[in-house]
Amino acid sequence: MEVIPTIKLYGAERCHKTQYYKIFFKTRNLDYAFLDVALNESFAEELKNLYENRKLNFPTITIGKKRLRNPTDKELNKWIEKLK
Repeated sequence: MEVIPTIKLYGAERCHKTQYYKIFFKTRNLDYAFLDVALNESFAEELKNLYENRKLNFPTITIGKKRLRNPTDKELNKWIEKLK
């Protein structure tokens, strides 16, 4: 059975901040799912459902039930620590 990553990154390949977070997770050897909202309509819908205004607010990272929009490294590290 496949384990679904606790960390999800909603973004787009063309977005420099999305690229930043991909490198952030890779350099820390963290498992995460990258959901490209520009290429996949169902990922875009999933992201819109996270916000009351139903906008494509990316990059957005979810860690479990916590939603972070364009977080600082400090914020991100705080929530990653809670996974351990």
